[in-house]
Amino acid sequence: MAHSQFDKFLREATTCVGEPDVTLARDPLYGLYTSWCFLNQQTPRAETTFWAAMSRRIDPDQNGLRMKGPAAADYILTSYPGLV
Repeated sequence: MAHSQFDKFLREATTCVGEPDVTLARDPLYGLYTSWCFLNQQTPRAETTFWAAMSRRIDPDQNGLRMKGPAAADYILTSYPGLV
């Protein structure tokens, strides 16, 4: 069965901690997605397309997700250049 770009992103760049009060907010989640796309040489989809796809997979406002992997490191270093 083929997995969509969004399924692969969620599997490779996020982990579910199972606590709804631990939530990866919307801006960081989309930023993580764009970092994941950059690292995987994928073209990011428009933000509206991303959120439409995410709404079928997770609760965007209480998702229980945390960042993981190379995309997380890229996102953090890109977002906070003073850390380098």
